[in-house]
Amino acid sequence: MFFSVQNLHINLGEFYLEDISIDIEKGDYLNVIGPTGAGKSILLESIIGFYKPDSGRIYLEGNDITNILPEKRHMGIVYQDYCLLPHFTVYKNIAYGLKKIKKNGIKEKVYEIAEALKIDHLLHRKPGTMSGGEQQRTALARSLAVGPKLLLMDEPFSALDPGTSQEIRRLLKEVIERQGTTVLHITHNLEDVWSLADKVAIFSEGHLLQHGPINDVFNRPISPFVAGFVGSSFLDADVVSNHDATTLNIDGLVLESGDKAVPGSRAMVAIRPEYIMIGKRMPKNRQHFNVIQATVDSFIQQGALCSVYLNTGYLNLHALVTCNVIARLNLKRGDEVYAMIKHEHVRIVSED
Repeated sequence: MFFSVQNLHINLGEFYLEDISIDIEKGDYLNVIGPTGAGKSILLESIIGFYKPDSGRIYLEGNDITNILPEKRHMGIVYQDYCLLPHFTVYKNIAYGLKKIKKNGIKEKVYEIAEALKIDHLLHRKPGTMSGGEQQRTALARSLAVGPKLLLMDEPFSALDPGTSQEIRRLLKEVIERQGTTVLHITHNLEDVWSLADKVAIFSEGHLLQHGPINDVFNRPISPFVAGFVGSSFLDADVVSNHDATTLNIDGLVLESGDKAVPGSRAMVAIRPEYIMIGKRMPKNRQHFNVIQATVDSFIQQGALCSVYLNTGYLNLHALVTCNVIARLNLKRGDEVYAMIKHEHVRIVSED
């Protein structure tokens, strides 16, 4: 295993971590998400070596680095507030770490990473004369230039406007894929997860609740808390039958799932909002679809997408559709609609 945290315990009074174990393969991009106070930043700063754990071990490339000094761990770290040297130019900020590890080729490396992050025209400038997005790209360039074995990031885009964040995500993704950089990135923003990560870990109150590939965690959350945090509906169902599809009864609403379960058992079911389609007419081809009559309770615009809250008469569902769909259907509160969900998108996540 490239990087591993094993049974990590740390207690800082108000904040703590309890029995945390995470494995990261080389080249993985892991997003760590959770509410404020969940212990995410403590995890990151324990990994970099700012806090010594009460128990547990940290391994990098098979070597125990638990008690090694931060500067000896071959890691980079990027914070929300940039932490640039204000009296240095962009060039000197990026070159600062390089001078500690190499004597030759510094200029070439600075220009290479600056060009990749679109700040090569700013190398003569000082941080105080630049925008937040330009400063954050400089901070990323400084960390990436030294070729860290593991790049740690703590909410690096949270102070930036959405357009700037999107552009930096795009540039960062290109650089880390080209360099094969392994990343652990703390965030509150699910846009970071969808845009950058291939794995996700969810924390709450010092505990790791679930981690794994994004689609596994988002489509099969293991608890109501995880489901709510990643935006999935989490429903309690009776398993009625199991033929070509599994028939479920959820508070009187009958749905079919492509997953298997034992008739007579109880199951927890997860449905992602983006997998719920909405129309005003009964679809002609209903094979492999659940079709549910519902009333629009409300909808909220979120950029180009809209969250639509539906009342089926049995339970409430949350759908996520483009605002073009809302306009095309001329959708209003109180409208009667058909919600359509493919059998394969009704996921059975646990069974009693």
